[in-house]
Amino acid sequence: MSTLDIKNSRERDSDRKTRVHLSIYDRTKFLILFVVVFLVLVWADMADNPIISFSDAAHEIGKSKGWLLVLGIIEILRQIHFLASEIAAPYHGIWQKYFSTVDRVLHKLSDWTRYRLSRVIKAALMVFLLAVVLGAVYKETPIRALFLAPKALWSALPMLGQLLFAVFFIIIQFGAMFWFLSRGGVDTYFPDDIRTRFTDVWGQDHVLNRIRENLMFLEKPEEIEKHGGYVPGGILLWGPPGTGKTLMAESIAGETGKPFVFVDPGAFTNMFFGVGVLKVKSLFRKLRKLALRYGGVVVFFDEADSLGNRGAISSGGQQRSSSTPAIFGDQCHGGSYLAPSTASMLVRENFVVGGAAGGGGGGGGMGTLQALLTELSGLKKPRGFFNRIVRRTLGMRPKNPPKYRILVVMATNMPEALDEALLRPGRIDRMYRVGYPSKAGRVRTYEGYLAKVSHSLSSDEIDKLATITPYATGATIKDTINEALITAIRNARTSITWPDVIKAKQLKELGPSEDVEYIERERHAVAVHEACHAVVAHRVRQHMAIDLATIEKGSDYLGMVASIPPDDQFTRWRSEYQSDILVSLASLAGERYFFNGDNSSGVSGDLESATTIASLMEGHWGMGSTVSSHATNRRFEVGAPGGGRGKDESAKEIRRALSDRIEDNLSGLLSKAEEIIKANRNEVLSLAHALETHKTLSGEDVAAVIDGVQGSIIDGRPYKEADFLVKIEAYHSAALVAHDEHRSPDLQIPRIG
Repeated sequence: MSTLDIKNSRERDSDRKTRVHLSIYDRTKFLILFVVVFLVLVWADMADNPIISFSDAAHEIGKSKGWLLVLGIIEILRQIHFLASEIAAPYHGIWQKYFSTVDRVLHKLSDWTRYRLSRVIKAALMVFLLAVVLGAVYKETPIRALFLAPKALWSALPMLGQLLFAVFFIIIQFGAMFWFLSRGGVDTYFPDDIRTRFTDVWGQDHVLNRIRENLMFLEKPEEIEKHGGYVPGGILLWGPPGTGKTLMAESIAGETGKPFVFVDPGAFTNMFFGVGVLKVKSLFRKLRKLALRYGGVVVFFDEADSLGNRGAISSGGQQRSSSTPAIFGDQCHGGSYLAPSTASMLVRENFVVGGAAGGGGGGGGMGTLQALLTELSGLKKPRGFFNRIVRRTLGMRPKNPPKYRILVVMATNMPEALDEALLRPGRIDRMYRVGYPSKAGRVRTYEGYLAKVSHSLSSDEIDKLATITPYATGATIKDTINEALITAIRNARTSITWPDVIKAKQLKELGPSEDVEYIERERHAVAVHEACHAVVAHRVRQHMAIDLATIEKGSDYLGMVASIPPDDQFTRWRSEYQSDILVSLASLAGERYFFNGDNSSGVSGDLESATTIASLMEGHWGMGSTVSSHATNRRFEVGAPGGGRGKDESAKEIRRALSDRIEDNLSGLLSKAEEIIKANRNEVLSLAHALETHKTLSGEDVAAVIDGVQGSIIDGRPYKEADFLVKIEAYHSAALVAHDEHRSPDLQIPRIG
């Protein structure tokens, strides 16, 4: 701080040379009080004697109540003294040196004691003046008049009671309406009601270990408070849906043996402004009572994004697209053979314009979020009517509130929608990502749910099941096992087998197939389309394994090749993205190759996937022919000024250059995909035949057909026999003629054996 800043700082009271200036109210309040009392006495005298004038009545009161004038003169002299001390520093200094004995004695007392003494003196003065006024009104002595006042008040009670009843009736109407509106949405579970423990939460051990630390501080707060710290009182669990956030919060309450308060996501959404605030206040009153009674309480806000935002997402004015992305429509399910992270990115690119979803906002109602923020870390004001009102009325200091042990747990799958003020330390102290379980976590979860039913799966099969379901959550695993049990019961069995689990997995991932039959030429075209995807994926892609291939029509696709990562991987490489693009472009290259340059509209989803990945490689991920980031160039308008070109023209030029590089990359990869398909013509037609025959193949059977080995269901060795390959070629030629002439093929699909 500079010298100038120090000189301009406000003086301390001990450094002042003059007295602190009084406000107009403090300077005149007693004078006004004396004048009012004097006028009331004059009015009472005139009321008893109607012929007396005001001046005579004032003269009479001045003689009979001379002490009131004396008090007024003393107050005027006191204010003159204060005014002189405020203006003249020498006068104030002399007074403080020789005549401030009373002030020195009083300042030996505490501020609160002096405050209470001043209140007692002021109250005594008010009672004295009231007695004088009542004595003048009742023509009695002041002391007797004080005892007559309740009698007059009692006689007026009927009229006052009617007025008060009318006022209270109106207030009760509004109060009752808002009280009923503020009920509901909050469920309380007591310790004996909660049987969930940490051992019931599988696959999230790394999060549970951190939460155990929070519970230790909740149970033994002195371990951290005695060293000057504070107990973390807020936890945010965020991650994809179904990963066990709610179950984890319930297990927290079960482990602590404290009451568990569940707040419904829509509890604070109301049609009237202010009801949400009442609900927040009511909720925290309940939490404080439970915390004092049980030594702590756990409150869980599910889907916290419905409450914890102030419209940040909607402020951009973005709109959600109403059309279905091409990768999920037309002929081929274009996103099924991509890595889940890539498919998720494509969904965001298609559904969300400008990176933010539209609509929403408001945070559950005006003032609701603000009330929640205040309750989470606002001023710890004294609680209770007696403590706040009665003690303060009696001039006693209110007692400080106790330390309420309230653990706030929130869960959301949209952490970006939460308000920053809610996430700051002191409100939400710790944030844990409850993500997809690792393979070991998935194995443990499968074992946990399979232990509840009868099954014949071996440990190797459970390990394989965990491998082929890389992004399975606790909820999806539970649902898959339940669906497998239903499949077994439908087949008159009570024990789950491996085929039951695989069928349940396919049903959950693909949905029930539509009971339709393709005409022969269309069935063959769809099979060739999917076979091209599968063969190229089998040949060039090592970071993903084929899970299944199908030509059974679903709700939004005619066929698909679904792939899964063989292990947990958290980074992606240029070679991997290039192989993804090759798999996407295989359908276009294959249809043109096998159908004499013709292709269907079913490649649109594949082209969208390939173009999106190529665009991000070229403009964002540093995997293209240039190094600069297109996003940064667009943000900083690189190349916009200068050369007489406007901003719009420069942006178009940048996009045109980027588009040219993307097109060059895709063209090169399309040529490479054509070469791979030409080199594997027999494999493509063999796999197409297998798909037309069986409709759905597992990844193991796809590999068996391509490599000519025995699979789990299909024997791929006949597909390497020259005679059978001739039959397949003949059938394809017949289907090609039927395609050109728009009729049925002349040959039936060949049968093995």
